[in-house]
Amino acid sequence: MENSLDNLLAPSLRQSIEVNLGKSTLNKIEQRLMERHGMGIAQAIKDFHKFDSVLREFFGAGADGLETKFLQNIIDLKQQKKGIDNWVTIKDQILAKIFLESFADEDKKAIIGTVLDESLIIADILEHCNVPQTSGYRKINQLIDNGLLISNECAVSTDGKKIKKYETIFNNVKMDIEKNVVVVKIQLKKRSFQESTILQVIPN
Repeated sequence: MENSLDNLLAPSLRQSIEVNLGKSTLNKIEQRLMERHGMGIAQAIKDFHKFDSVLREFFGAGADGLETKFLQNIIDLKQQKKGIDNWVTIKDQILAKIFLESFADEDKKAIIGTVLDESLIIADILEHCNVPQTSGYRKINQLIDNGLLISNECAVSTDGKKIKKYETIFNNVKMDIEKNVVVVKIQLKKRSFQESTILQVIPN
């Protein structure tokens, strides 16, 4: 089962890793990940212990400093280590703008509000929100692709098929714009915070 925070951070983290290590080294790491674990970079980042183990093959104890460097411009590491009420500050501007744009869209805002406290199948989300089906499906899929919604359980239909239920990855969001910089703070659901493989691996 994917962790919602890892899923959210993965695209930005992959880009940060490539910027810091270079494409050539990244390709070598990816090749080794395929050999050892049968997965690429994107998948390994969501199961960060596996990425960490391969990184240590290349850099030894230096992997600690690298991992901190990869993450320091994406989330506030000092704050997340304190783990105060599961709040995390997003520093990555691309990621922050995804939140800003999602809440600026009335349909997406309604979708998020509908699954803030409970998980629902897509059909029920659309019914609750009174959003047109075609655009509603598209916007829900955008929220899923961007990591704001995640499926952690399924419903069973009358014919026995499993249907994914979706929920938000957070309980609360605060957004500000300071000196043209978008500052987003998200209060993660407890399980998301505690079970994040990325946060587990970050050096203390």
